[in-house]
Amino acid sequence: MHDAVKQYYGETLQSSEDLQTNACCTDSNLSAELKTILGNIHDEVLAKYYGCGLVTPESLNGCHILDLGCGAGRDCYALAQMVGESGFVTGVDMTEAQLEVAKQHLDYHREKFGYAHANTEFKMGYIEQLDQLGLADNSIDVIVSNCVINLSPDKEAVLKQAFQLLKNGGEMYFADVYADRRIPAELKNDSVLYGECLSGALYQSDFIELAKKVGFADPRLVESREITIDNPDIIERVQGIAFHSNTYRLFKAPELEANQENYGQTVTYLGTISSHSAGFELDQNNYFAANQATDVSGNTWRILQSSRFKEHFEFSGNFDRHLGAFTPSNSCGANQAKSTQNKAPAIKSSGCC
Repeated sequence: MHDAVKQYYGETLQSSEDLQTNACCTDSNLSAELKTILGNIHDEVLAKYYGCGLVTPESLNGCHILDLGCGAGRDCYALAQMVGESGFVTGVDMTEAQLEVAKQHLDYHREKFGYAHANTEFKMGYIEQLDQLGLADNSIDVIVSNCVINLSPDKEAVLKQAFQLLKNGGEMYFADVYADRRIPAELKNDSVLYGECLSGALYQSDFIELAKKVGFADPRLVESREITIDNPDIIERVQGIAFHSNTYRLFKAPELEANQENYGQTVTYLGTISSHSAGFELDQNNYFAANQATDVSGNTWRILQSSRFKEHFEFSGNFDRHLGAFTPSNSCGANQAKSTQNKAPAIKSSGCC
């Protein structure tokens, strides 16, 4: 399957117009800031982009980011602008033709960004073999991926090695395709369906269990959308399976529990994350209005405490007294505040697959 994917993305596809489904869709709903960032990227890199949206977690300045399945480097060059000259972006891909495009434009982007030294590098390799890239364990702040992990034949190896590379408090933030059931073997062997990011998709419940198995104890869903397939032949071939594009955050945080537990803790978001002055959304169940104390579970408290977001919060409480299962009493109010506040335009991912 590695060879089939290499051929599909290195030879069969010449531009995004060659894709046969909309599972990997075009960028939509991007902020003005992201459009400016993408406008700084070389045309050839943009033309060789087969992913969807742009996976952009918040507060990246100075971070070392690893992009799994970087292709021709579009996301890497976008993230290189977000981490700044003090940060660094490493892209890994197994398709030589794609990496050649990425590497050809290193100097172009360094000059375009006004950096004295390039803050981007590209490595040839398999995302199941991250231990062979020469990267130290516990050295990466953020790992991103955009519609690539579904193409891997060994997803457990990808997640396990990603966990090992992340620093304590680090995060894996990625968009991918998930199925509403386990994919039959005959569809997994269909090279077109596999290359179109469908037949390699995990059953979502299996993904959650796999993430927990390798150490990501509390997977957080950021956003989800149904994938529609505007191709009658593909619709017939997938045999009624429904697909969704989900963006997840997986934190490498200490002492996370299996369930959301209540210790009476609160956090107050300071409104200091760039482009998120009115509020910050950690995931679908946790939105923090600025300067407002918000009840959180012990897991959320520990995630925020150990991550790069710590400096943007004030923390109240400890783990001395357990109060039972966590059921946020202010979730309705938080959701209402999220929908009604006049927020500054946020840099938000629009990952489609």
